[in-house]
Amino acid sequence: MLPFVRHNARWLAAGFLLSMFSSFGQTFFIGLSGAEFQARFDLSGGEFGLIYMVATLASAATLPWIGKVMDVMRGRTVAAMVMPGLAAACLLAAWSPHIIGFVLALYLLRLLGQGMMTHIAQTETARAFVANRGRAMSLVVPGHQAGEAILPALFVLVAAAVGWQGAWTAAGTLILVIGMPVIIGLLAKPRVPQQAEINLANAQAGRNWTRAEVIRDPVFYLLLLGLLAPPFIGTTIFFHQGHLIDVRGYDQLAFAGAFPVMAMTTVGFGLVCGYLVDRFGSVRLLPFFLVPICIASLAAASITVLWGIYLFMFLFGVSYGLTSNMFGVIWPEVYGTAHLGSIRALVVSGMVLATAVGPGLTGALIDRGITLPQQLWWMALWCVVATGALVLAARMIRSRVGRSD
Repeated sequence: MLPFVRHNARWLAAGFLLSMFSSFGQTFFIGLSGAEFQARFDLSGGEFGLIYMVATLASAATLPWIGKVMDVMRGRTVAAMVMPGLAAACLLAAWSPHIIGFVLALYLLRLLGQGMMTHIAQTETARAFVANRGRAMSLVVPGHQAGEAILPALFVLVAAAVGWQGAWTAAGTLILVIGMPVIIGLLAKPRVPQQAEINLANAQAGRNWTRAEVIRDPVFYLLLLGLLAPPFIGTTIFFHQGHLIDVRGYDQLAFAGAFPVMAMTTVGFGLVCGYLVDRFGSVRLLPFFLVPICIASLAAASITVLWGIYLFMFLFGVSYGLTSNMFGVIWPEVYGTAHLGSIRALVVSGMVLATAVGPGLTGALIDRGITLPQQLWWMALWCVVATGALVLAARMIRSRVGRSD
């Protein structure tokens, strides 16, 4: 692993930083100023949640159209266009005098941060690496966890010194002054594949699907049925954690202590998944990656004592580590790389959509008296059904390329 990292440090670092800087458009970061946003624009909790959902849905609808730019431009060029927009969105979120400007800021944060920064990181990495694509993805994806670990505490410290608006201004400055020059500099030199990778790419060369063909492919929807389960379930748990704490009577600090467990497990199993993908191929792993989150949902639904949440976070981290890495590499394996930007834009859009619908749908059910633990039984059933769909998808994919078990 160390020789691989040393030889490819600049491209791995670029992907890692792209993933990390996507944090400025992620729910956990925007939520740090939720109370301040509500007070500034006189919004209730429900009104803020509705605005956030609308902005996220709009970004999900836009992403497939702008994401395909990755098929005609280098990742370095796209990053140079996206990151100034992300910085501007941070400034607009802090200083917009009107609610319309704030809604636009949320839309841009979700579109350019959560959407495009992640899209650039994973598309560029999937194209640059062939023989070690899984290993490379396992080192790029943890940028998300690094952002979750570092940026909230840093934001709180800056906000304590210069106020929350000053902290958002500092975030925009960080993107422009440090993030963009470093990332563009790292991507300035294209990666030249080694001969072993060239040989493997030639051996794997097959049909390059267009986005229109992918949309008509039933396998794509079977894969999405499994892919969307972890972001839907995870976002729901995180967004409604206050409800779960109240229902179960958990101590809030003890509950928060479960998040580092999830983060460490996600990174650890992401690295394991990277090795397994390179060793066996992503298609062979499809039937297994939802099993941990299915058990996790059952645990959170049925175990009322605190350690049940720790078990959930551990198992969710296992599935999320597998998901983040495997679904970064399966799309080029199944559909080729010629139109990878367009195809992955659809996938990222679907994931953004799941993170928008999950909290809203489950929140409506909570309002009707159906608690989150009760809903988790249905989420576990979703995982069971999706696992069956993934088994079928794996068989269909193998049959296309003449592979057998």
